Amino acid sequence: MTSHDLERNLIQRVNVGDMLTRSAWRLGEKEAVIAGDERLTYRALNDRVNAFAHALLDAGYGRGTALLLISGNSIEFLVTYYACAKTGTVCVPINLAWGPNELAYVLGHARARGAVVEAQFVPLISGALAIAEHHDLVDVIVAPGTGAEWEPAPQGTWHTLDAFVDPNATSEPACFVDDRDPLTYLYTSGTTSAPKGVVSSHVAVYIESLTGPIVMHYSDADRSAVVMPLFHTAQLNGLTTGLLYLGGTVVLHRSFDAAALLASIERERITQIFLLPMMYRALIDHPDVSRRDLSSLRLGIYAMAPMAETDVKRVTEVLGCDLALGFGQTEMNPLTTVLLPEQQLSHAGAVGGAVPNVQVAIVNDAGELVPAYTRGEIVYRGPHAMQGYLHDEQATNEAFAGGWFHSGDVGYLDADGVLWFEDRRKDVIKTGGENVASLEVERALYGAEPRIDEVVVVGLPHAHWTEAVVAIVRPRPGSGLTETDVLAAARSALPGFKVPKAVILVDELPRTATGKVQKHLLRSQYRDYFATTAESERA
Repeated sequence: MTSHDLERNLIQRVNVGDMLTRSAWRLGEKEAVIAGDERLTYRALNDRVNAFAHALLDAGYGRGTALLLISGNSIEFLVTYYACAKTGTVCVPINLAWGPNELAYVLGHARARGAVVEAQFVPLISGALAIAEHHDLVDVIVAPGTGAEWEPAPQGTWHTLDAFVDPNATSEPACFVDDRDPLTYLYTSGTTSAPKGVVSSHVAVYIESLTGPIVMHYSDADRSAVVMPLFHTAQLNGLTTGLLYLGGTVVLHRSFDAAALLASIERERITQIFLLPMMYRALIDHPDVSRRDLSSLRLGIYAMAPMAETDVKRVTEVLGCDLALGFGQTEMNPLTTVLLPEQQLSHAGAVGGAVPNVQVAIVNDAGELVPAYTRGEIVYRGPHAMQGYLHDEQATNEAFAGGWFHSGDVGYLDADGVLWFEDRRKDVIKTGGENVASLEVERALYGAEPRIDEVVVVGLPHAHWTEAVVAIVRPRPGSGLTETDVLAAARSALPGFKVPKAVILVDELPRTATGKVQKHLLRSQYRDYFATTAESERA
């Protein structure tokens, strides 16, 4: 590579790190990020990123080198992410719900040279290093995090972040990074097999980062409460990078706490939030909600689970903001469709129309495109799509078969091009010769019985039905909801073959770190439910 190649690359490249560089160039003294008592302008944030980028380069990191990032929602997370981008280092954000076994697998699979880890997560990486069969790890860089005490493990060279970085090295690093070079390896949850590493390029994330702002009308006046984990693509790429590109302000929260979030909306004049439906219910039911000034809030975004029509109405009334549903998946980085505020009630149950740069279609089992209202697999085309699965050519080829990315989701498009998601293929319940989409049953129950706080529908083994439709319900506290009430609601809203054969009331549901209910754990926990019930009845 010649000096002319580097010079041209620096001018023309599509690099996610440059998104921050240019925001700092335009809006240097504007507030970029708030984390607790710490507030950074765009210039200060960019200076920290550049200092860390130079430290990485000095330590031998660069184009194609993988660096794990084990951090909650923090300034250090953003600094590491953007520094990796500017240097061509591949950032590997780690799911904080994982244990040492999952981390040990990723450590070897990603061939990570180092890790940035917040102090409170040192036991996690130490445990992974102790059991990893092979790894290439050289450095562990420990950020302060929540201030936990820590001890280094025998493997690797350990540094504190302060000792690793020269804070005065704030010039822009000059590194050749190709547009299609990997920016991140994002690992899927791996609920049925080893996690897959989704390889996301700079160009994919760059274009995705512009998509959310275009569709949901962000501006540099927006102030976003970042509550969902940054290690998940929805919060990181779907929302945060786009807002920082425009020049908005992000207010970091380490976890969801309804009282703390309401106070933050009032204090920081928050204009947008991104939460799960269950979090919105907790927010509007909190006793502080009527005592807080929430007039700055203009948009509430939700994803990952349906929101009942009654909840849509309550949230918009109580919070006084519009709602939008974002739909997609990690392999699309992630946004593919959006259900806009004006569609929340007119298209209740849909996941919206395609965003710019993404084509959405439905194919049958033969891979052929099908007409409107025909059920099949949801497929996509667009520059948001991943490069492929890391070290897994077969899975990549299967996902890209026929010139479309195959989502593994089932649904249909209506005559207006609005997408209606029915289920994950693996979650469609085959009962008595009929296919039942678990999501359809969940939506019907939310609409028919307001005392349901949360419901998850799964198929469980059954001697007669092969799989029986079962509703696992968490009632609203103090509601007095019974199994009989839920079944009566189901019969009022669903045809007979879709009505659950049983209702199980629970106090809690198992979740991923992003709040998604883990259906596979529920299926495993209750797989003998009907056998046990039959034995009990015979006794």
